[in-house]
Amino acid sequence: MSILFINGSPNKNGNTAALAAELLKGKEYETLNLTDYTIGAYGQNLPGDGLDAVINAMKQADTIVIGSPVYWHNICGSVRNVLDRFYGKVENGSLSGRRLYFVFQGAAPEKWMLEAGEYTMKRFAALYGMAYGGMVTNKAEAVQLNKEV
Repeated sequence: MSILFINGSPNKNGNTAALAAELLKGKEYETLNLTDYTIGAYGQNLPGDGLDAVINAMKQADTIVIGSPVYWHNICGSVRNVLDRFYGKVENGSLSGRRLYFVFQGAAPEKWMLEAGEYTMKRFAALYGMAYGGMVTNKAEAVQLNKEV
């Protein structure tokens, strides 16, 4: 089973990566840092666009963990761009058979922020055929969910 961690944080070794490491403790996984790719907003056509590389990595994985810091009360821009850009580019159900987990952390997110982020990830998983495995927002949740990954 292959596991892919997609890190949306601009800090490759920051809190998002640390929380993902707790979730994936004891498991082998590959990390894809979105800051290493040029992925513009929906509708942009930028030279050297890296979205296809991200999609191909997702298609190779059995388990996908998407990590985002809470920025401006929501999912960070790099992750949001990936989600937005799937629209019209990736067929519904084309990631069937995979599990998706969400790492969402911030200094003091309010409950509604976490709920909004998780709602988005659940919908994303369902639209592309993935089973949603859950969200972790702290170390205790990561340790608990680690048993299921």
